[in-house]
Amino acid sequence: MTLRRPSENPDNWLNKKLEMTVDRPLGSAHPRHPKIIYPLNYGFIAGTWAGDGHEVDAYLLGAARAVETAFGRCIAILKRHDDVEDKLILSAAGQDYSDEEIFEAINFQEQYFNTELIR
Repeated sequence: MTLRRPSENPDNWLNKKLEMTVDRPLGSAHPRHPKIIYPLNYGFIAGTWAGDGHEVDAYLLGAARAVETAFGRCIAILKRHDDVEDKLILSAAGQDYSDEEIFEAINFQEQYFNTELIR
């Protein structure tokens, strides 16, 4: 499997169907900040790596329940300007979301970072 970074070439990610492993399911608490509760499924893309040396993280929009794994279409890349890693935004049902809808869904965690969406 090829190790990829979204910041190197967004075309490698955008509109691709990807499988993610969910390690922070909908309704779970952040492992280091227990007051942060995940309102969506959050995890990583196995076999990849990000700037922090771990797998590339991903948010999953459109799943109504907690899941362990999921497939989703990458609809955006979240670029963190004040961090070493980017995040993928996956759509479980394949539907598109506006920038405002994405930011609203991920604000619980991304409000602490200077970010932009790459489409």
